[in-house]
Amino acid sequence: MITDAIRKEIQESFKAAFNWQPETISITTAEPKFGDFSVSCHRYAKELAQPPQAIAEKLAPAIKHESITRAEAVSGYLNVTVSAGVLAKEAVPEVIKQGKRYGESKENKQKLLLEYSSPNTNKPLHLGHVRNNALGMSFSRLLSSQGADVKKVQIINDRGIHIIKSMLAYQKWGDGQTPEEAGQKGDHFVGKFYVLFEREFEAEWQAFLKNNPEVPGLSKEDAAKRRQEFFGESEIGLQAQEMLRKWEAGDREVVALWKQMNEWVYAGFEETYQNLGSEFDKNYYESDAYLLGKKIIDEGLKKDVFFEEDGAIWVDLTDVGLDKKLVRRSDGTSVYITQDLGLAVSRQKEFGFDGLVYVVGHEQEYHFKVLFAILKKLGYDWAKNLHHLSYGLVFLPEGKMKSREGKVVDADDRIREVKALAAEEVAKRFPDITEAERSERADTIGMGALKFFLLHVTPTQSIHYNPKEAIAFEGSTGPYVQYAHARISSILSEETPLAASGVKLGLLDKPEEKAISLKLLQYPAVVSGAAERYNPSLVCNYLLELAHAFNTFYHAHHVLKAESEELKHARLVLVQAIQIVLRNGLALLGIKAPEKM
Repeated sequence: MITDAIRKEIQESFKAAFNWQPETISITTAEPKFGDFSVSCHRYAKELAQPPQAIAEKLAPAIKHESITRAEAVSGYLNVTVSAGVLAKEAVPEVIKQGKRYGESKENKQKLLLEYSSPNTNKPLHLGHVRNNALGMSFSRLLSSQGADVKKVQIINDRGIHIIKSMLAYQKWGDGQTPEEAGQKGDHFVGKFYVLFEREFEAEWQAFLKNNPEVPGLSKEDAAKRRQEFFGESEIGLQAQEMLRKWEAGDREVVALWKQMNEWVYAGFEETYQNLGSEFDKNYYESDAYLLGKKIIDEGLKKDVFFEEDGAIWVDLTDVGLDKKLVRRSDGTSVYITQDLGLAVSRQKEFGFDGLVYVVGHEQEYHFKVLFAILKKLGYDWAKNLHHLSYGLVFLPEGKMKSREGKVVDADDRIREVKALAAEEVAKRFPDITEAERSERADTIGMGALKFFLLHVTPTQSIHYNPKEAIAFEGSTGPYVQYAHARISSILSEETPLAASGVKLGLLDKPEEKAISLKLLQYPAVVSGAAERYNPSLVCNYLLELAHAFNTFYHAHHVLKAESEELKHARLVLVQAIQIVLRNGLALLGIKAPEKM
């Protein structure tokens, strides 16, 4: 590798200038205006008892490697410039040789558990779930590409009063109809009854307000509390609570209805997951897991990790900057944190993981701080390897989602919308293709646009979703990258390039060609960094830069009509290397690389 040769040369220059050399040299990509590669001399200032700039100034004239055309000291950095042809001979054959494996590594040997998606079974998946799934699957691919053994799991929230609401409404107004008879996906069908329940409750609440004029005069917080209390007083609320008691008691009729409606929802979820390319190695269900953790609480009491107060069990986390947390109610029932404690411990026993990553929205940050702190107090050494991968909200054109009012921008609608927009764009650009081909391209471009839009910003940032912006063929979009890949495919379809070993890659000495060679060399480090930081936006930004570098090169230079056959073959191999990296990077994001747009 050229970087290895540069590293060795710089070590030799240390020896020549200072009669001393560091054991290792860290080489990074330099700012283009300064050179190709850079070495910080700040880390050697203490060892050599000299300012970083003075060290760099002594190293620069000692650099003699034939591939280095310039070496200079700038602000304590040693910047080196390498000849374009040498870079091409270094980068291109390696990409061609490794192909689909380029960018992969075996350095991360960990067994990792990755939890994402984890929906409720009372409504369809929504746009927030799309971001969650896009992140979860991209994390999985990134970590796997670096050698990790990744198991993908989800905990499906299939029990509780929110599930009962849909069940009771169906029992009241469903008339025994099935999703097939209604012509709806199962999750949409069940979600409709959740909305019907909430509308009925709202009607009772409004009637209550008319008879109790003092309530509207309460503060917003007190009014919300009174509304919550009214649930246990309302007719439909009391009926729901009774049905929940029957479910917990194992009532045959209620349990049968619960199973049937959940099966309808699971079938709907699966269809959406297939569209998103999401898959799981194991599903966990809250109905199985909600009793987990009770034994842990009992053991924690004996260890004085927990304490009892008025019959309830608490944990004091003030010593780690958190509050006191209820872990078991006075009536003996569990809370969510209890379940998550039990689930984490059971998963460790089942998988023996080295790390567990929870892909959950930022609103649950405090919950996971508490969960991890309790597990550490309980003495689980592996708790230090738990990580909450928090992500921001997706703001919608229609405003805030409100499931109980039926104002949900669900995943299926967003998928249909972006595919329709893609179909319009394809039809506009390619009016003569068949309907089947237009539909296939629209699926590839639409899903690529949606995923890229949700992944191209750092996960912790919120997103203002704009479908028309996402589908644009220009700008920082998925279709822009896909289009670059398709354009390369059209070039290569006209003539199959020679093997890289038989091509004079040293001819690739133009600035645009050098920029591409440098980009190709950076790809493995980008993938490694994205996996380490759980940040697929780094891959997105890299692909945009590589696509832009290709387009700049393509508009400046001929490929098939190059000045000579040797140069044509060299450029064909160069664009083939670009195609490989574009395809590899898109695959990490769960996006298809089309041959045609």
